[in-house]
Parts: sequence; C-alpha cells; structure tokens
Amino acid sequence: MGLRQPIVSILGHVDHGKTTLLDYIRGSIVAKGEAGLITQHIGASEVPIEYIKKISGPLLEKMKVDVKIPGLLFIDTPGHEAFTTLRKRGGAVADLGVLIIDINEGLQPQTMESIRFLKDFKTPFVIAMTKIDRLMGWNPNEGESFLSTWEKQSQRVKDEFEKKFYTIVGQLSSEGFEADRYDRVEDFTKKLSILPVSGITGEGMPDLLMMLTGLAQRYLEDRLNVTPGEGKGTVLEIKDYKGLGTTIDVILYDGEINAGDWLVIGTDRMVVTKTRALLKPNPMKEIRVEKAFRPVKSVTAASGIKIAAPELENVIAGSPLRAVADEKRIDEVKKEIEEEVSEVEIDTDNSGVMLKADTLGSLEALVKTLKDMEVPIRKAEIGEVSKQDVMEMKSIPKPIIFAFNVKVSPEIDTIASDNKVKIFSSDVIYRLLEDYDKWEKDSKNRKEEDMLSSVSRPGRMKIMPGYVFRQSKPAIVGVEVTKGIIKSDSRLQKEGKTVGDVKELQNQGENVSEAKAGEKVAVSIDGAIVGRNIEEGDELDVRITDHDKEVLGKLRHRLRGDEIELLDGE
Repeated sequence: MGLRQPIVSILGHVDHGKTTLLDYIRGSIVAKGEAGLITQHIGASEVPIEYIKKISGPLLEKMKVDVKIPGLLFIDTPGHEAFTTLRKRGGAVADLGVLIIDINEGLQPQTMESIRFLKDFKTPFVIAMTKIDRLMGWNPNEGESFLSTWEKQSQRVKDEFEKKFYTIVGQLSSEGFEADRYDRVEDFTKKLSILPVSGITGEGMPDLLMMLTGLAQRYLEDRLNVTPGEGKGTVLEIKDYKGLGTTIDVILYDGEINAGDWLVIGTDRMVVTKTRALLKPNPMKEIRVEKAFRPVKSVTAASGIKIAAPELENVIAGSPLRAVADEKRIDEVKKEIEEEVSEVEIDTDNSGVMLKADTLGSLEALVKTLKDMEVPIRKAEIGEVSKQDVMEMKSIPKPIIFAFNVKVSPEIDTIASDNKVKIFSSDVIYRLLEDYDKWEKDSKNRKEEDMLSSVSRPGRMKIMPGYVFRQSKPAIVGVEVTKGIIKSDSRLQKEGKTVGDVKELQNQGENVSEAKAGEKVAVSIDGAIVGRNIEEGDELDVRITDHDKEVLGKLRHRLRGDEIELLDGE
C-alpha cells in the first residue's frame, strides 16, 4: 500500500503559538488558491507533499532529501491528547512531535509536561521556537526561510536573539537535552534541532516543513509502511450528529476501514458493532469546523474519519479501535485489545495509590510518571472515582487517589473526606504532581512537628545574678537562654543531677511556651530551691532522655545549630 504520511503532534505551553503556526500553514494554502490541495480530516490537517515542495523545495534539495512520503498529517488537538488519548500499542499515535517554545518566555510548566510525554512515549521531536517576529527591531520577511531572513537582521537584533536562544538551550540542557539551531546540528539522533519560526509572518516555516519531511524520510520510513487490511485506530471524540445519532471521530493510524466492516472498540467495556457510514468533512476554509460531511466507501491510514454505527453510546475517548471484514476475527481481535489494556492497568494487593483516568493513554502517562517518582501504585483504572474506590482505599496505610481528567462529584468528595481518603484531581498531570508534592511536604512537616513537640529539645540557661524572685515552691528566677530552646514542662539538670521541672515561662509579663537562645525570661521551677540545689550564676540544662535522643537524631535537619552542639555534647 506504500508509505503513509507521518502523524505530527504539536505540543507546548498555552499561548506559545501552536494554533497560530497551524493556521498559517492552512491559511497560506487557501490564500494561494490551492484549497483543493487540502484533504479534509476529523481532528487532523493534511499538508500534501506538493505544497511542502513548493515552499521548502530549495531546502529539501540542499539537504538531499529523496521525498517519498505523500505529505504530513498534523493532529489538530491539544498537544497532550496526542499522547493521553491518541494511543496505540507500544506508544503514541504521533510519529513526530513539534514542541512549541516562545522565544520570549522559554520553558513553562506545560512545556515540561510535553517533554515528559515525548520522553515517555519515545517520540522523536523538533523544537519550533516561535514569535521571533516579536523581537524588538525584527525586520519581517513574509514566508522566507529562517536562514534567508536571518541575513537581513541587524546585529543588535541578532545579539538579542542569541541571548534568548541560548537561555532556552541552557534550560533544555538542564532537562537532559543537547540542542542547537537546526543548521548547526550534525547528528540529528544525538542533538535536538531548534527551528526559529513565526506563525504570523511565516518566517521559518519552509525550514520546519523541510525538517519534518527530512526526519520522517530518513528515520521513520519502516514505521510508515501501511499494513494492508484491518484498520487500527483510536477514538478521539464521541459526538451526537443530527440524523445519525451517536458517532465517533477516529484517527486511523494503520490499515484501512471499509463501509460495512465490523468494529471492535473499547477497553473494559468492549463494544462490537458494524460500520453504518464513514464520513469525511466537505472542503472548507476553516478545517476544524466540521458541519457538513460526505460519505466515503473506504479510508486508508493515516486519516481522521467520522464513523456512524449502532451502540456507540458507551465508547470512551482514547479507546483502541479495530476494523475487520471477517466476523470470525472478532474474538481474536478482542483478545489482542485486552492484552494491550492489561499492559497498562495495574491491580495488586499491595499498598499504594489508586489512579483513575479518562483514557488508556492518560493512565499510561500517569503510571510511568509515578513509577519514575517511585510512588507505589495499588490500582490503575479508566473511569470516574466511585464510592467503592474510596471505601477500598480507606483501609490502606496511605489512602490516596489520583483523578486525572475525570469528574469527582461533591458526594464522592464528602465520602472521601469523612473516610480520610485524599483525592488529587486535575486535568493537567503536572498540577496533580505539584499538589501531591506540596501535600507530601506539608504532611511530612506536620509529622515532624508532632514528633518534635513530643520530646524535650536541647537547651541551656543561666540564672542571672540579682534576679531571684522566689526561692521555692516554685522557685522563680530570671534567666538568659544561652543555647537551644527552653520549653515549659522541660526537666532541668545541673551537672547531671535533676533539679526540677519548668512550670511556666514569662517574657515581659506575658506567658510564653518557649524561649530561645539570646532571650531573657522569668522561669518558675517546681522542685528547685535557690540556695540548696540551684544558685545565682548556675547553668541549667534540659534533661534529654535516650528516647528524646533517638527522635532528635532523626530530626537533626530541623534542629538549630546550638541545639545540635548541646545534643552532641551530651
């Protein structure tokens, strides 16, 4: 069947220019009166090789690229969906990634999340460094290659560009990537290519399309062979369509689907149905607004397609889909899908957190991320958080549920709170992890504070001459704390012998719970008698038991330096 076009996912932080970049590519085709070149897809935009050759031809020739692919298929979804929703066995549907980074803002939280997806799914990618036209003094040159427009910039603009460029190179280095401007890269397997572009002026677009074509041609040719026969895809969205009922939008990444084929879709809730209609959007200027469709008899990978069929109501976005002509193959295909799901879903009796996610890909991304963080996982499943999930987790030593991109109802929140089960919920993985990290640190701090408050802290005080207010029952004296901390209820000793217990501490007439080194306070001491077991000028230490020493040894990082001196001197 020949080579298919590689599927390209565009990822990056919000407002860094993902949509603008794609809009420029689509808009320039329409603007040149070549709208007929656009093949309409669901959730994807195809850039045919004829267009790529028109704007990137000289660069392709310079790079000596023997073009065989029919074009590039850009996925028109939020970047993370190409990984968490558009998944296939062994990785993401996307063959290549374009990581968008705003030259003026550098790496941002969603950039880091995109990098994590690219690493986890081992997807080769390039960086499109956007918004070069916003550099102060930039001289725009509509649609030119970066190398051409670069020569027309002033030295001051070049200096400013290089300063921001190498800041981003440094940020990428800290993430474990060697990167450089694409024309300075000699080995594309060892160093990331950065392509400076503008989605407004189109500068650098010839370079970007050339690089994606070249990389696909050089390194992905084997992966792009279409397997004849059975179609393999993943469900992007479930939609109601007037006159057809429930339909599914599918990205087909291998094989073909024909009208009348049997479909096997899903994970734990497997749906088996028969294709009633295959639909493609009519040609139009705005490719993402599909309002009118035309039926087709067959579609070949790689493509986006709308499918009408009975019993699609229970299909979940991100579900794997197989299309088979022979009904006898259904049971075998079911087993293949079950095996794929079992590779990701985890269910053990061990302690650990529970993961709930909207799609198989989301679950896989969460599992990989938490395993990298060495967080034990008890169970990982697709679906919303249920009462049963909460009750199952309440007896676990660390009852935590991560809910990624799924609803957590107020009722479930209340049940979880009542049963001391902590639910972290977000539609962005890095936010889940940030919230978890903060909670972990807060929990650790609270635990350590509780441990510290349960033991005596090292402290030393000196009875100031002339400040005996009462000799006994209890003795009240003025002291200066010379090291550590003196707390109420501390047991005091002199030269190893117990002299009494601190009853109260007062600072300028106000009761206080503790006094630190350098503070002068009045202290009442039960059991002490001035002139018998304590005297003016005496140094008294807090008595530290063996149990106190053991606890304090574990919490040395929370002790003051003068407390550690006293502890080590015991």
